[in-house]
Amino acid sequence: MLGACGKLQTMSPLSALPIDPKELRPLLHAEVDKLCDENLLLLHRVAMELELDEVTERLDAGFDEDRAAGKLARLPDIIRDARASLRARQVL
Repeated sequence: MLGACGKLQTMSPLSALPIDPKELRPLLHAEVDKLCDENLLLLHRVAMELELDEVTERLDAGFDEDRAAGKLARLPDIIRDARASLRARQVL
């Protein structure tokens, strides 16, 4: 089968791929080295989207924990005070 960059690509059966990330990582690096520029850019975009999803999930979980612990209850007051302080500096 010809890939998007015009090179012959072979597909390994999914069952032949290692499941252990320590074994998969070097194979993935080797596959990345073979990618044409267009697909490398696409892979980078996908990797950035995955990282964004992970960070978003961690932030959501952290805010949920803080909210449950009552740590965000004073947030409106803190924001109001910070805005007032910024306005006072701009007037000076």
